[in-house]
Amino acid sequence: MTLESKPFPLRPAWLEIDLARLRRNLQLMRRDLPPGTRLLAVVKDEAYGHGALDVARVAVEEGAWGLGLSTLEEAMALRDGGITAPLLLLGERQESELEWCVDHHLTVCLNHPETALALARIAAARGKKVPVHVKIHTGMTRYGVRWDEALPLLKVVADCKSLELEGVMTHFSQSDETDKSFAHLQFARFQEVLKSMQACGISTRMRHVCNSGGFLDLPSMHLDMVRTGILMYGIFPSQVCRRIEGIEPVMSVKARVAALQILKPGEVVGYGMRYTASSLRKVAVIPIGYGDGFPRVRNEGAVLLHGHRAPIIGGIAMDALMVDVTDIPNVAMWDEVVVMGRQGGLEISARDIAGLKRSVTYDVLTSWRLRLRHRHVGKVPPAFQSRLGPI
Repeated sequence: MTLESKPFPLRPAWLEIDLARLRRNLQLMRRDLPPGTRLLAVVKDEAYGHGALDVARVAVEEGAWGLGLSTLEEAMALRDGGITAPLLLLGERQESELEWCVDHHLTVCLNHPETALALARIAAARGKKVPVHVKIHTGMTRYGVRWDEALPLLKVVADCKSLELEGVMTHFSQSDETDKSFAHLQFARFQEVLKSMQACGISTRMRHVCNSGGFLDLPSMHLDMVRTGILMYGIFPSQVCRRIEGIEPVMSVKARVAALQILKPGEVVGYGMRYTASSLRKVAVIPIGYGDGFPRVRNEGAVLLHGHRAPIIGGIAMDALMVDVTDIPNVAMWDEVVVMGRQGGLEISARDIAGLKRSVTYDVLTSWRLRLRHRHVGKVPPAFQSRLGPI
């Protein structure tokens, strides 16, 4: 028996992934793009915790040109799962990884001439011409060759007969806040590189700079392709960036009431005795904790139960959190609880959880642990049955 067998009981705490919402989000994003602008769906880190293979399949069906990943292992998992679309490996590659990239049709981001030459030798030995993208560092100071030192690397790539300069790219440090001045400076630096390439007769098929924030707020910089991550999962990258009506969160976190306790005045809850009852209280125990990725807070936050907010009391344990349900009628064992998501007219968003963590929504999505198994829900809405087709 395996965990995938149908009779195996689902733990009373789980991630709910609505692939119909994902599909709708992608379609709305595609409709928002100008004709001819490709979309790269970023599915690194298990598609921000949503399940890379499932997300990749939907993204390709909805016309994504390719998929963005971080590690060789992530790319191989998609290839093993039958994904044949272009896979762009972001970041840097060790030389030992390059043979795998060539043999499995993975597209490498190049940051150094040494990597370009090593990849060219391997491709030539196999009689292949492999596509590559050169990363330009325009101010992020992470991966990439500096914009004012990029031309020698671009010439190396252009001169290698076994390499095809398919793309040239950069990445914004800040594109989703009100102040876009640094993004404009980065774009100007990127354009300097493009002009230098043109002067030297070096061409490329794809120029791409925009992440989700750039996609939303910098339409003049869409160029040939945009790279979207968090937006397609229904989370806007900031509270001030442009909204696309209809975009909704794909992930919810749910659980069931696993115990009910009566707390008498003066009694305490949980490790460290961080909550003491001032009156008679009813407490529900929810079997999810910091071992699942919930922030280890004390007397902060809430869950949704029967359409009400139930405040968290005491400290979060590895496998449990406790909530006060005194004022919520008819709470019973195994009632469904929303830890992140919507119930009735209320919502606990990823941004709310990020506030508890003193972090960001990206961290929240990717921090839920594997022991929270995925449950897929939702049907494709009839109005969104038609495919837009790849561009």
